[in-house]
Amino acid sequence: MQEHDPGAADAADNPPDWNVQVYQCLHDLARRHLAGERADHTLNTTALVHEAWLALSGAPVTCDATRFYPFAATTMRHILIDHARRRLAQKRGGGETHIDLDVVEVPINDAAGELLSLDRALDRLADLEPRLSQVVELRFFAGLSVEQTAQVLEIVPRSVVRDWARARAFLREVMG
Repeated sequence: MQEHDPGAADAADNPPDWNVQVYQCLHDLARRHLAGERADHTLNTTALVHEAWLALSGAPVTCDATRFYPFAATTMRHILIDHARRRLAQKRGGGETHIDLDVVEVPINDAAGELLSLDRALDRLADLEPRLSQVVELRFFAGLSVEQTAQVLEIVPRSVVRDWARARAFLREVMG
């Protein structure tokens, strides 16, 4: 598989370092997602990559980028959402025993609530317009360009641009 480029249909046509390429792709996606986060963010790039790798390792093997990128983007989204939920639960106590904050400091990011809001809005969008939701996942969570998203979804780039604009308008309206 070439980076962000649809690859061969089966594993026999892929280079022998397929796992290295997939890992590097996941690392690039994770780095993009966490680039704007604070230095003390509780989920670092390596941890996100490893969680995604573990989640993807249990999935059926696919060497076709048109199937890999949507699956990887959805997996990253779910990992980030689950992490945000856990952090918000910690912020609110989460049924845990009381810990003196003078002894242990748990960094909490306000973006976790925004990420959960985005997740709910994307679920609503997927119910109404599944392709628009896919475009958001591929553009935002997988970091694909308009052209790459068009290749993965097998549509023309103009449709991606139009869908991206419609999806952003929907998300702005729903999220406020």
